[in-house]
Amino acid sequence: IKNKPPDFYYSAGIHPQDIEPENIDNQFKNLKSIIDKNCFAIGECGLDGLVSVDMKIQEEVFLRQIDLANELKKPLIIHCVRKFYEIISFRKKSEQAMIIHGFNKKQSVADDLLKNNFYLSFGKAVLYHLSLQDTLKTVPLDKLFLETDNDDFNIGELYQKVSEIKKISIERLQQQIVENLETTKNG
Repeated sequence: IKNKPPDFYYSAGIHPQDIEPENIDNQFKNLKSIIDKNCFAIGECGLDGLVSVDMKIQEEVFLRQIDLANELKKPLIIHCVRKFYEIISFRKKSEQAMIIHGFNKKQSVADDLLKNNFYLSFGKAVLYHLSLQDTLKTVPLDKLFLETDNDDFNIGELYQKVSEIKKISIERLQQQIVENLETTKNG
């Protein structure tokens, strides 16, 4: 988002790959300028072990976004690549909900995240990866989100598959996701 905030719910954050080390203060000024009542969450933000931005700088920017989320009482949508245990170490600094975007890792990572009170958001990968479906079975409904992440597929397919995996109706799944959304909005 570069200009005026949209008239629908959105999130806004500084993604690790978009960090400009020489321009961080301006990036935060721009971020704060686009946050209004329709901004549901801060993010995507987090840590990425594959981008060229120095990890110390990524951590500084992530911590500043955690502080902003605490100040504004908004949940965080977390982008994480190869840095899950570092992300977990930041959990205690956040007073707000933290949602792991596009979760597609193994069971042990899911267990560690859930033990630390993270929400897990699953996308298209759960349609095709059996091990991820097995992991999904163990995720409590009250810690679950579903997402498209702009992938070219119908979110209805994902709801159908997850309702089958979790052995609940699509309506019950939709109701739970709405409840989770409300819970995360309230800290």
